[in-house]
Amino acid sequence: MRIKLVSSKDALSLSLPRKRGKAGGGRPRPIARAAGREHAMIARRGLMLVLSSPSGAGKTTLSRMLLEIDPMVDLSISVTTRKQRPGEIAGMHYHFVDDARFDQMVRDAELLEWAQVFGNRYGTPRAAVDAALARGRDVLFDIDWQGTQQLREKARGDLVSVFVLPPSIPELERRLHSRAQDSDEVIKTRMAKVFDELSHWAEYDYVVINSDIDRAFADVQSILAAERLKRERQTGLSTFVRGLQSKL
Repeated sequence: MRIKLVSSKDALSLSLPRKRGKAGGGRPRPIARAAGREHAMIARRGLMLVLSSPSGAGKTTLSRMLLEIDPMVDLSISVTTRKQRPGEIAGMHYHFVDDARFDQMVRDAELLEWAQVFGNRYGTPRAAVDAALARGRDVLFDIDWQGTQQLREKARGDLVSVFVLPPSIPELERRLHSRAQDSDEVIKTRMAKVFDELSHWAEYDYVVINSDIDRAFADVQSILAAERLKRERQTGLSTFVRGLQSKL
């Protein structure tokens, strides 16, 4: 497998035509609106964009930034057996289910992927993703390497996978403490898994080193822009080219 290592210092600073919400901080300048309108006339199949990383490396922040700025990206809302946390909204952050319902979804092949993480199970409902891709929508996944492996087995042609690396281990641990979401014991557990999580970087299509969040975000946007232009995803190209030829 060819791995494309993207350094955040070499970001192409591509952005997408319009913002949805406020992303915060300095942002890459948008690409020309005219180019976006020209490409909009060509039908395209959506893609599945996976962002994975060890806890604290930045995948969730990058996911949030992409959803705020790109109107063509939808977040895949996972089902989980984890207890609902304060501030979380069912159906927006997760679909919260009990073990019996999760077992049934696995038996009925309703999940594209599922995995057990820190004692809880998470999975991706198949129907909503299939419908979005058919409409030309891109679906964003904030999942770990286990889920990514399952998606690759079931939908390799639709998958674009990005692994986000921290600039250093001390910085990773600092970020986990600074976000103040977990107890020291939970952070200790997360750090104990980092070595194993990092060992899967070579299974991904792209690797982004998140030393600066804005530059890392520009890297992710560049990857997405290039993948959208792949010939096999632009299902309307044949019709478009025939239309050009008809004018000759």
